[in-house]
Amino acid sequence: MARGWESKSVEAQIEAAAENAPQHKAVLNSETAAKLRHKEGLLLSRNRVTQQLEASRNLLHRKMLEQALADLAAQIAELD
Repeated sequence: MARGWESKSVEAQIEAAAENAPQHKAVLNSETAAKLRHKEGLLLSRNRVTQQLEASRNLLHRKMLEQALADLAAQIAELD
């Protein structure tokens, strides 16, 4: 009988938490979702290029990475 009482208490707590939680969730259309995915991909690419730039010692490779970083920054700015 004690187990039943505990589970009812837990169930009541879950219901109370669900009632207090915000019910509105942003519903994105496919175009907005695609833009967000594209931006997230650009941000991940920027992080990867930044890490490679920090590790690179070759001058030509660093120059190429700096150009890639500038291009990514421009694309990200375009999406904002």
